[in-house]
Amino acid sequence: MSGVALNEAQRKAVEHRGGPLLVLAGAGSGKTRVLTARLGHLVEHHQVPPHRILAVTFTNRAAQEMRRRVADLLGRDPTGLWIGTFHSLSARLLRREAQHLGFTSQFTIYDEDDRLGLIKRLLERAGHAPKAFPPQLIQRVISTAKNRLQTPDQLEIDAPDDRIIRVAAETYRQLTEALRAANAMDFDDLLLHPLTLFREHPERLAAWQDRFRSLLVDEFQDTNRAQYLLVSQLAVKHRELCAVGDDDQSIYGWRGADVRNMLDFQKDFSDTTMVRLEENYRSTQVILDAANGLISENTNRLGKTLFTARRGGEMVQRVALADERDEAEWVARELRERAAADHYAYGDMAVLYRTNSQSRAFEEAFRRVALPHRVVGAVSFYERREVKDLVAYLRLIANPKDDEAFLRAVQVPRRGIGLTTLATLQAAAAAWKRPLLDTATIADRVAELRPAAKEALGTFAALIARLGADAGEAAPARLLERVIQDIDYEAFLAAEGQEGVERMENVRELLAGAAEWSEEIDSEEPGFPLERFLASAALSSPAERHEGDPTGVSLMTVHTAKGLEWPIVVLAGMEDGLFPLSRSLDTTEGIEEERRLAYVGVTRSRDRLYVTWARARRRGGQLMPGMQSRFLDSLPPGIVQDRRSSGVFGSDYGVRRQAGPAWSAPVERQVAPEMESQVSPRYVKGERVSHRKFGAGTIRGLAGQGRDLRVMVEFDDSEIGTKQLLVAYAGLERDGEAV
Repeated sequence: MSGVALNEAQRKAVEHRGGPLLVLAGAGSGKTRVLTARLGHLVEHHQVPPHRILAVTFTNRAAQEMRRRVADLLGRDPTGLWIGTFHSLSARLLRREAQHLGFTSQFTIYDEDDRLGLIKRLLERAGHAPKAFPPQLIQRVISTAKNRLQTPDQLEIDAPDDRIIRVAAETYRQLTEALRAANAMDFDDLLLHPLTLFREHPERLAAWQDRFRSLLVDEFQDTNRAQYLLVSQLAVKHRELCAVGDDDQSIYGWRGADVRNMLDFQKDFSDTTMVRLEENYRSTQVILDAANGLISENTNRLGKTLFTARRGGEMVQRVALADERDEAEWVARELRERAAADHYAYGDMAVLYRTNSQSRAFEEAFRRVALPHRVVGAVSFYERREVKDLVAYLRLIANPKDDEAFLRAVQVPRRGIGLTTLATLQAAAAAWKRPLLDTATIADRVAELRPAAKEALGTFAALIARLGADAGEAAPARLLERVIQDIDYEAFLAAEGQEGVERMENVRELLAGAAEWSEEIDSEEPGFPLERFLASAALSSPAERHEGDPTGVSLMTVHTAKGLEWPIVVLAGMEDGLFPLSRSLDTTEGIEEERRLAYVGVTRSRDRLYVTWARARRRGGQLMPGMQSRFLDSLPPGIVQDRRSSGVFGSDYGVRRQAGPAWSAPVERQVAPEMESQVSPRYVKGERVSHRKFGAGTIRGLAGQGRDLRVMVEFDDSEIGTKQLLVAYAGLERDGEAV
């Protein structure tokens, strides 16, 4: 097309006419250019009216950008073009067809919070206790069933003996009736109702098939079953369906995306023409060789090999570090050196990781050296809901007069204490001029409260008193462990499904941070450990860190990074059990999606790529052995340079692959002291020990017992000096043996 520079493969995709087209668009291969040019070509050269084109993207921003580019190509706005996300285009169609489904065109769209609130009321009405049937879990089951095109009856048939499924199916029926009565649809309905319309009213399907002569679908690898059926049914008459995507970048299976839609496209449309876009305009050939080597291990793929005119390039740096803190500090130093020596801006750099919980170490390391950075796609670590929940408990233990901490903690987990109860309690506290926690201890004197509310408040106050009685010199990590256990917080999060599992990872990271803080404390600083830890946490989480410095290094998960690129990329935490995640290792589909995610991370880099892993990493406060990710074994050796930090354990500290799955058990030295005999001391003054970060030193004093056992170590390095360490978390070695 005139005005657009295209290579041979791109031009073939743009100008194709006469049947289904599958464009296998590799990373950085100019996919958006092809989509835009094809849209313009249909209008300008084939005289397809814009209102007879349906173009589907996965974000509203992408739709707006594509419309703008098409307008620039045509020299006019493509008036009438149907372009947008699946949900927005389906809603547009349903506004015109609502009466056929028993709705009016003014139907309301319920978001996730709206639907969750309705599900909670339906469960309460049916007498289902929220602890036995968590509303978030019921909502997730219903949503998954809808995305799989399952009716309530089909859902129930699949698992007739599962109480959760049975209640979910019952609630699903009631939800459908309630939404219809309210003239409302949820987000899943926006995809299901058009399919229902086409099935029950074939004349309406025929009308829409006639309306759209050409269909284009971007990010086709991310479609779910309902989305695939919707576009394939609309394309039956004219058979001009152009699907653009990359099966090697299908990374959203956990939210319903089905890579088989792309792999099976040629089976469903036997006359399909496939065009591979393999020339990459982003990365050096070295980086592409790494990506090609990595993804070639997958078997369920259509296959392609990326290449570029940018021959050669800097070798991939594979770096082994001592632990997550060593990893973060090494990355901070390296990025500062690259900025100074090679004149890269910090905004040209990104640190990518598998889970949001990994951001804490990098945020703190970057802050210590004043390295500009921003956390993208997630709130700052200490601003996350689950972290704030637990910190609220610690604040209340440390300061019983902290009313804001009380209001947060008392509602997590739910105790039957609602807003009405809290309003009554606050009124009594104000009248008596007492803090809320103090008032809760005498809630039985508040006449306006229900008996159940009085009991719940009294029980909560007793819990805080019990936890506070032992706070004193206790390590913050130990107090956190007790809070988590006493309120059964892990079960509370588990009720939220996959999101809760990810939140629990952040809880474990908070534990790790509290344990790490204990290694750095100054024994001469005034105040109890808990008070000083809370002060440290508060100073590390100002509100502006939600976004951070827009000119700084980007910190984000690999999922968030999809579609973005930087000259310098660090792919961090490349250990088995973390990347790939342990839960993915049970199935071929799981490990292949994790490998595709790693491929996405590698192909974000233009000039320099670092892959880092830690020989040990704290999980839930315990130091666990790490082994290099199996994905790194796929990197061609001729393009990789190995580097190591100067950690005291050396290169053999990590667990080798044949040792079994990572994170399966703590390092032996992490056996809890109270599980062993306390008759003889675990350490003696004058004993020599080694620490993975601080090196060798001599024990000068001991205090406490069990998991609160502390040792005072004078390290040989005079700049480190003497530190007080918690044995349960310090990971000390003695005489070459783990203790």
